[in-house]
Amino acid sequence: MVDPSVAPLSEIVLRLLLAAGLGALIGLEREQSESGGSFAGSRTFPLIALYGALVQAFFPAVLPLVVGTLVVPLTVAYVGKIRYEGDIGLTTLVAALVTIVLGAMTTHSDRGAVVAIIAGGAVTVLLSVKDPVHEFVDRIEESERRASAKFILVVLVVLPALPNRSLDAFYGLNPRFVWLMVVFVTGLGFVAYLLGQTLGPERGIALTGIVGGFVSSTATTVSMAEKTTRNAALHHVCAFAVVTASIVMFPRALIEIAVVNPDLLPHVALPLGGMTTVGVIAAVALYWRTATDETVEPDTLTNPFRLRPALLFGAIFATVLLVADYANEWFGASGVYVTAFFSGLADVDAMTITLSRLAAEGTVSTQVATTGIVIAAIANTFLKAVLAWLLGTHRLGWLVSLVLGVVVLSGLAFLVV
Repeated sequence: MVDPSVAPLSEIVLRLLLAAGLGALIGLEREQSESGGSFAGSRTFPLIALYGALVQAFFPAVLPLVVGTLVVPLTVAYVGKIRYEGDIGLTTLVAALVTIVLGAMTTHSDRGAVVAIIAGGAVTVLLSVKDPVHEFVDRIEESERRASAKFILVVLVVLPALPNRSLDAFYGLNPRFVWLMVVFVTGLGFVAYLLGQTLGPERGIALTGIVGGFVSSTATTVSMAEKTTRNAALHHVCAFAVVTASIVMFPRALIEIAVVNPDLLPHVALPLGGMTTVGVIAAVALYWRTATDETVEPDTLTNPFRLRPALLFGAIFATVLLVADYANEWFGASGVYVTAFFSGLADVDAMTITLSRLAAEGTVSTQVATTGIVIAAIANTFLKAVLAWLLGTHRLGWLVSLVLGVVVLSGLAFLVV
């Protein structure tokens, strides 16, 4: 905590200026958007932030009391705003209350100041995207909202209830860890899905591939292949989308490794990072042959927050976790590699998280985990080329196979190094 009795005057002044700056940032947004009206604006919000900062610095014990005291005039002003302007929105009132807390955080501690800066920026962005957020909500169908609500409800109810220990009844699996990974992987796809919905149907082919790669690169490949059968002239643009979606799989795996086992990340970063770099270069070369005004949409992508796909992934993940563990025990590294290849054909995420977990527990070595993850990624990349051949045109198959073939060879080369 910043103690004003011992802290240099310059530091206290700096914290107060920071509080005023955060308040001004939020106040300017409220005034420019005309959402604050006569309630609060570019002058009131800095004062509110300073109010919280000064109380926290000099009278921290009474902070809850003085915050409660400020709630009274804010409420009176809000009621007057409703009466004279007919605006019953609570956003500005809540933003004012948050600004008090942000101001107090700036003088609470160094960490509090950093968090206040991050939170203040997030609040400003959230306030400024009112229209896009409302447009996005309007675009979501009722069935999508119900699916998301059901999934979130299940997460909130099921996750805390699951035991956080290995159970003999589940062959040594930790139920909470399995379900937590289901939520994590689904959450990654949902963030990309939200991005795609927010950007709308006008997004370019590069973002189409990126979004499709995080939601489902396999679904993107199938969708693009089917489009070429209906319009063969789209083989270049569809190939670019397939390649981009396939490349996104590598940084997605790196994110999963960083969360599950950060110590493994430096070892996997070279082969997966190398495959990403080579894939991006190859994709850029392919993009030069693609008309930039062409746009395609992966119409098979759906909201990842659905209970059935989540349960399916949970079953696959639990199975892969068990099979990989037993394969390593019975057959050693070769058993893990065979498991990685065949499981990678179905789902890279499951194998990536499994080997990251086993390496963290010391069940498999770092080298075996790294090699297994790369094998799973290569197997899934190989599958994309096969799908392009089977479901698309020959031109699409050739392009995808050529580009992804280079990516696979680079992965093998980086693995040997």
